[in-house]
Amino acid sequence: MTQPDDARLTSDGLSARSGGKVLALACGALAHEILALKAANGWTHLDLHCLPANLHLWPNRIPDAVEAAVEKFRPAYDSIFVVYADCGTGGLLQARCATLGVEMVEGPHCYSFFAGNADFAERAEHEITSFYLTDFLVKQFDAFVWKPMGFEKHPELIQMMFGNYEKLVYLAQIDDPALDARAQACAARLSLAYERRVTGYGDLTQALRDAVSGA
Repeated sequence: MTQPDDARLTSDGLSARSGGKVLALACGALAHEILALKAANGWTHLDLHCLPANLHLWPNRIPDAVEAAVEKFRPAYDSIFVVYADCGTGGLLQARCATLGVEMVEGPHCYSFFAGNADFAERAEHEITSFYLTDFLVKQFDAFVWKPMGFEKHPELIQMMFGNYEKLVYLAQIDDPALDARAQACAARLSLAYERRVTGYGDLTQALRDAVSGA
C-alpha cells in the first residue's frame, strides 16, 4: 500500500477504508507504525482511521475529536481501539474513552510507549532536561516545533524556551541514517546535545496485538 504523506497526516489525518472488524482510531503521527505492524502481522481485519496529528498543538480538542470519531464509526466495526496515550489531556481522554466503552493505549505519551512505559518511567527522573522526538516528529519538526513556537521569526525565543534543556533524545522507530542526520540537525538548531535510541515500536506492538486478538 502507498504510504500516507506526512504533511497530510499532520493537517488532515487518514480516512478509514471501511474494511475489517477492528478499527484503530489513531493519531496521525502513528499511521506509519500501525500500517507497518498491520502488514507484518497479517492483520487484514484491522482498519485504520487517523485524526490530524496537529491536534497535539491543542490537546484540549483531542477528547471531543476522539468521541466524534468513535460515534461515527462504532456502527461499522465490532470494536474500536483508540491509539492515543494521554497526550497532554490531563486524564480527560482516558475518562472519555471509559465513558465511551473503548480501550486505549497505556502511557502518558507516544515517547513513553515507544520507549516502553516501564523503561521510560525509570529514566524519567534522570532525564527531566531531555527533549524527545520520534520518527514522525523528526520529519515534521518545523510543523510541530519550529513554527508553532515562533522560532522561525524570533530565534531569540529558543534560549528562552529551551535554555534549561540539555539534550535532544531521538527515539527511533526504524534504523534510518537519513532520519538520524535530520534529528542531529534538529538538535543543533536548538543548541542541544544529541542522543539516538532505537526503540522500534515498543509497547505499541503488544497493545495492537491485544486489541486485534481480543476482537
